[in-house]
Amino acid sequence: MVKQVFIKKGEAVLGEIPAPTIADNEVLVRVYYSCISVGTELAGIKSSGKSLYRKAMEKPQYIAKVMENIKKHGLADTFSRVKSKIESKNPVGYSAAGMVVDVGTNIRNIKAGDKVACAGAGIANHAEFIAVPQNLIVKIPENLSVKSASTMTLGSIALQGVRRCSPALGENIVVIGLGILGQLTLQMLKINGCYVMGIDLEKNRIDKAVKLGLDIGLNPNEINIEEEVLRNTNGLGADAVIITAASRSSGVINQAMEICRKKGRVIVVGDVKLDIKREEFYKKEIDLLISTSYGPGRYDENYEQKGVDYPYAYVRWTENRNMQEYLKLLSENKIKIDSLIERVYKIDEVSRAYEELKSGHKKPLIVLLEYNKESKPKVKVIISNFKVKSDRINVGVIGAGNFTRSMHLPNLQKLSKIYRILAICDKDGSNAEDTAEQYSADYATTDYKQLLKDKNISMVLITTRHNLHARIAIDAARSGKAIFVEKPMALNKRELDELVNVLKKTKVPYIVGFNRRFSPFAAKIKDMVERRINPMIISYRMNAGYIPKEHWVHSMEGGGRNIGEACHIYDLFGYLTESKFLNVEASGIKPATEQFVSNDNFSASIRFEDGSVCSLIYTALGSKSVPKERMEIYVDNKIIYLDDYKDLKNFGSKEKGLETRIQIKGHYEELSKLGESIKKNQPLIPLWQLIQATEISFEVENQIIEK
Repeated sequence: MVKQVFIKKGEAVLGEIPAPTIADNEVLVRVYYSCISVGTELAGIKSSGKSLYRKAMEKPQYIAKVMENIKKHGLADTFSRVKSKIESKNPVGYSAAGMVVDVGTNIRNIKAGDKVACAGAGIANHAEFIAVPQNLIVKIPENLSVKSASTMTLGSIALQGVRRCSPALGENIVVIGLGILGQLTLQMLKINGCYVMGIDLEKNRIDKAVKLGLDIGLNPNEINIEEEVLRNTNGLGADAVIITAASRSSGVINQAMEICRKKGRVIVVGDVKLDIKREEFYKKEIDLLISTSYGPGRYDENYEQKGVDYPYAYVRWTENRNMQEYLKLLSENKIKIDSLIERVYKIDEVSRAYEELKSGHKKPLIVLLEYNKESKPKVKVIISNFKVKSDRINVGVIGAGNFTRSMHLPNLQKLSKIYRILAICDKDGSNAEDTAEQYSADYATTDYKQLLKDKNISMVLITTRHNLHARIAIDAARSGKAIFVEKPMALNKRELDELVNVLKKTKVPYIVGFNRRFSPFAAKIKDMVERRINPMIISYRMNAGYIPKEHWVHSMEGGGRNIGEACHIYDLFGYLTESKFLNVEASGIKPATEQFVSNDNFSASIRFEDGSVCSLIYTALGSKSVPKERMEIYVDNKIIYLDDYKDLKNFGSKEKGLETRIQIKGHYEELSKLGESIKKNQPLIPLWQLIQATEISFEVENQIIEK
């Protein structure tokens, strides 16, 4: 286990979590120093200490989301989910430096033993060990200390703000806010040959900035800022103003406009309210520019998580290249950082560090946390001393994402007479530990093979990203575990064939999370059509909603929405017909605009051996105001109509329908019946039906995918 800092209920706490494991394009780093972002992190602590009511009042947009969830899941479930989210521990930190311990198979230019600096919220945490994707890590120049390099994220933010400004030699530029970003920004502007004026309320920050090269420091409490700027620019105003301050007031942005010359530039780096006086901006024709964190690549999952770089010729200064340049400037002593590092605390002193930061009248510019360089990571952390009980199924959960935490884990907890949540595995050690603590699991880990080796675990629940489902299920089957794997079963025929071969040899209980067939609505429909004489015509419409092309479900990890979600409906067709499919005819649209893709906008018609014809319209083109799912069944002079798993009507028969206040899609019922089937050693869903739903999704994909 490793030490890591968290924010919870208004406090910074030091916890112990399983050490991270690395993916193919990641690097495992032993942290020597991490840099506290004083303003951002103290704001986070303050926010985490607020009541649920206060948070709702400050962010009313979330109230609509909560109300929608209440409609779908009910008040008790929604309250439980919101409470769980608020009370969870949140990792903190985004700038660190240390030594490489291990590298993924795709990493070529970094090796164990290299000194590196790392960036990224949720990645470069305040923790003894961190797993960092390749585009968020940079080698430290030989003549630069690890201590100085740990400020890399802050330096990159400042550098990107300067790049957005595009300063020219001899320009007059004002920096509003002489905190750490302002101190770094002014030095970069001086390197560019600019005349720099700085504005701040604290005299000690102005004095420090002057020592670092600031031409003139201005305190708005002592002088008229606009008059002073005009006096120092021959009455013309600043060529540009860079805002590195944070403020809830719109006064900062409007003051920047006032001191700027006509056709000047205002660059926003800090978190300020953007309630601008349009008329004044309009008269001066001022350019308002926003600087996004460390540079191009920020918030792009393909760049940050998957290591897909932007071409050098077209994007000269990416996030990573900004980081490299900042470290280079430090190593050449063109930017001076040592005098700005005002406090260093040992990691075990973290509570005292944050308390002093909260209580101090004058906040230090840079605060570092220092770590034990000899600590050793472990992937498992024991949380309780629970003794295994033979009357319950001990479950190991592999993947603790939002859906698992909001759906499967609460359901397992409700079914505590059947299941015991024994262990939680997640790539994010802090999430694994937090989830394990919340559900009273025995331990947390970042290595799923630990769960497979655990003889006390009878069943694994696999809810990772889709590309890992088959691989982990194969390993679990070989270890003799019962398996619940979320859909899809596999992403391609090769994976499917290998998995099926292993399942047939091992004969372990196995189920895919095709929950809709376990909904009371599906069960009711099955009763209605059980004694039918003729084949059925089934029409199913899934108004799936738009997901951007950049989202992981469209990637190699997700396999696309046909394979990843529409397989639910192919399984439901097989459940209702109890028949094998003969053929598939499918066609997707050819979008005229680039945001849509063909494999989440298609129609598919499946003909079954019993003569039934089942069709699915799956689309991301529809309106959210229309319910997501609707099914109509035509059989024996009857029409059965299901609306979004809340309302079932039957026309042409005296059989009653079914109506519920909230959606019931069968997640709870599936787990309940699975427990019974495992204890009786009977398959809950015939393997051929699981295979069939998956094979239909492959056939549909082959027909609709753009060639």
